[in-house]
Amino acid sequence: MPELPEVERGRQQAEDACVGKTIKKVFTSKDEIVYAGVTHTTFARTLKGRTVQAARRRGKQLWLELDGDGPQPLIHFGMTGSFRAYTDPDERPRFCKFELHLSDGSYFAFKNSRRLGRIKLRQDPLHEDPIANLGPDPYLEPPTAAEFRRMVKGKRAIMKSLLMNQSFLAGVGNWIADEILYQAKVSPHRRSDDLTDAEINRVRTRLLAIVDKAVDAGADYKKFPKAWLFHRRWDIRESRKDAVLDTKGQPIQFDKIGGRTTAWVPAVQS
Repeated sequence: MPELPEVERGRQQAEDACVGKTIKKVFTSKDEIVYAGVTHTTFARTLKGRTVQAARRRGKQLWLELDGDGPQPLIHFGMTGSFRAYTDPDERPRFCKFELHLSDGSYFAFKNSRRLGRIKLRQDPLHEDPIANLGPDPYLEPPTAAEFRRMVKGKRAIMKSLLMNQSFLAGVGNWIADEILYQAKVSPHRRSDDLTDAEINRVRTRLLAIVDKAVDAGADYKKFPKAWLFHRRWDIRESRKDAVLDTKGQPIQFDKIGGRTTAWVPAVQS
């Protein structure tokens, strides 16, 4: 599932490809699952003729800011959503849900093969559902140490579940939460109201560092530090027959927490 770094990469793609250009034509494919609360024809009609002024993001939600008084297109990637920019109309991708034909002759498309993404229209995205219900975005508005301590201590929740709660922090998903807790040396099973100030500070420090590093890498996992748990946390299949080890040779344990597979290292995290 795309998390904050992947969606920020998509926002940057949209910014580079679309900002300052007018949408001359819009191709859409009929999909009553991906188009949520709007028909594909209404979506196309709403965007045609408008100029893209900015590409915005909050957590895993992304929208294009268009000129005029009409609503703005809001996109959630889901598991397999992504953007593609190109100049040859024959390059329209499979599973394309919309394609913008821009005023410079280029094209910009959103594809979504597994249909878990969502396309919506919102008049004021920041102040309407779903963005209005999100917590702070740790890349755009990182909480201070004091604010983060208050946030954590004000909850009574399992840490893994709390970090993934989008009303607590916007954009943190499964692998980022695991990486934060691994590097902060905090068990994913710990309760938030049980953490010391020092532990909460470590969680915040690692949260901001991991998100910044992943965004700077363009969400390219090959550029992530080799010591990250990320590179081994996907090896759960191997754990059924042989131990999966982190880069220091310590066993990784795979548990279900809040319905999500959690990778952690008991020798490191307490």
